[in-house]
Amino acid sequence: MNRVMSLPRPVPDALVELIAHRMQVLGQPLRIRVIDLLEQRGETTVQAIADQLGTSSQNVSKHLSQLLRAGVLTRRQDGRTVWYALADRSVISLYDHVAQGLGRQLHELSVALGATPPAMPSTQTE
Repeated sequence: MNRVMSLPRPVPDALVELIAHRMQVLGQPLRIRVIDLLEQRGETTVQAIADQLGTSSQNVSKHLSQLLRAGVLTRRQDGRTVWYALADRSVISLYDHVAQGLGRQLHELSVALGATPPAMPSTQTE
């Protein structure tokens, strides 16, 4: 069962700090790509992620470590191979909400400028 936690108002300082840290971890472009890839593929190796994203395994490992420490990913070792998977699926919803907001903003800006507005992207909700 999915429960949505309501934020206490005003937001307590300690919670503000935790939210800010999570947003900082999730706000890196390569980390967004990694999370998107793991959402699509499921459990994946460091090298497969690096190959797919066109970067080095060392660079991917650095970002995976940050996401792992933040509780966003899980890690499993099988011999010398390390596998990563999404542990906190709420980040996908967060990215979806941000993309929807950007789409609305772009649409409104296009209308204000008299341009043909782009089609609003559809999103899937679970």
